Amino acid sequence: MAKTFYITTAIDYPSSAPHLGHAYEKILADVIARWHRLQGEKVFLLTGTDEHGLKIQRAAEKAGKTPRQFVDEMSTKFKELCKVLNISYDRFIRTTEKEHEELSRNIFDAVYKKGDIYKGTYEGLYCVDCESFYTQKDAPGFKCPVHKKALDKVKEESYFFRLQKYENKILEYIQKNKFIVPQYRANEITNRLKEGLRDLSVSRTSFKWGIKVPFDDKHVIYVWYDALINYLSGVDYELGKDNKYWPANIHLIGKDILWHHSVIWPAMLYSAKIELPKQILVHGFINIKGEKLSKSAGRIIDPIALAEKYGADVLRYYLIKDIPFGEDGNFSEQVLKDRNNELADKLGNLVSRLEGLAERLGEIKKANADIKLTGKLKLKEIQNRMEKFEFDKALSLIIDFVDACNAYVQEKKPWEIEDRERLNGILYTLFDSLRVIALLLHPFIPSTSEEILSRLNGKGKLLASQLKFNLITKVKIKRGKGVLFQKLSRL
Repeated sequence: MAKTFYITTAIDYPSSAPHLGHAYEKILADVIARWHRLQGEKVFLLTGTDEHGLKIQRAAEKAGKTPRQFVDEMSTKFKELCKVLNISYDRFIRTTEKEHEELSRNIFDAVYKKGDIYKGTYEGLYCVDCESFYTQKDAPGFKCPVHKKALDKVKEESYFFRLQKYENKILEYIQKNKFIVPQYRANEITNRLKEGLRDLSVSRTSFKWGIKVPFDDKHVIYVWYDALINYLSGVDYELGKDNKYWPANIHLIGKDILWHHSVIWPAMLYSAKIELPKQILVHGFINIKGEKLSKSAGRIIDPIALAEKYGADVLRYYLIKDIPFGEDGNFSEQVLKDRNNELADKLGNLVSRLEGLAERLGEIKKANADIKLTGKLKLKEIQNRMEKFEFDKALSLIIDFVDACNAYVQEKKPWEIEDRERLNGILYTLFDSLRVIALLLHPFIPSTSEEILSRLNGKGKLLASQLKFNLITKVKIKRGKGVLFQKLSRL
């Protein structure tokens, strides 16, 4: 039976249209998911939208719609983003789905009956955009550290979750397991945990757009408590039963919501007696001139427009190659165009040259691939880089092999060779190498990969077992309709 692999993105808050930061996270998740499918694993990729809370209620009121009308319309924009970017998700979950709401109430009720939820009064500083509370220490000048906006002073009756009770267990779990990647993010959380935890307010009475507390209709469940449960409801989790995909192998998130995922979520799971996820991967932000992309701050780049203008694969390639995982990256449309031209000059050029050369033979027969070329592929290092989430380095190594293939063409000068057997051997080596390149590139630029494989007389198996040379029995090239990438002029 195939090994399972469950990966999630954060679910997006659909208070406005998606920006490039949303696209970046989904592309990263898709690269990981497709890589694991290549290994023959049974992969489940979950994404979706987080649709409750005061921020949604206010955005709906501003738009002159009911919250339900608003989220129904907005969630389609995030589905469209996934479609345009060729994100191979297995489920798009919405937290307004009946099954999710039911599981959220069941878990809230179970934790309450355990004695880990109690009623009290909350008074503090609240950011509507974050849907989070802050202490004066965390928010100098009473401004949100993320959105730089003045925080609301809130006082209301609330149910509280005994977060403090699980402080030591969470700290021990983080320290004993490689739970948070990169490591310096784990260090940030452990240092903050050592300062001590306070119990968490987990219900609201000041607005109605949320899941009702099962035992008190005056309260709705705090949006973060509800939202995190999507990782369970997204794979039809049932309390007290064996579940196929849980625990999640990877939660992929941005650094701004690490606290919720590495502290609040584990505490909720401990309380509900549910196994913890295996790993949290934390990516950086995409900035414009050093400032984080932000809907609320008006710093927005439309990823759908970019993908439609330059192609989804070019956008995917650029974001993976130019932003080392875990670090922040600055968006540049010029660099995006440069990456398009890089693909045209390297991969596109290789495919065009080989198609032209192959027409001389008509059909390329089985031969032994030249080790002088195939030996330049650093497959084990590529695999190692992927395991370490060094996607940019893995991608660069694949492109290095594309360069080696182009250099091999220049060295052998097959257009000058009259000996058909010798020409066949050179072209077999190159086409077999191109097949392996296409397989390795599939997680990164899937549409281009599939186009190359189709031109090689069939899609073939997208499995790591095919990442070997000398597997082609014959090649009869089907020329594509045009070049893979059109060169672009500089801005």
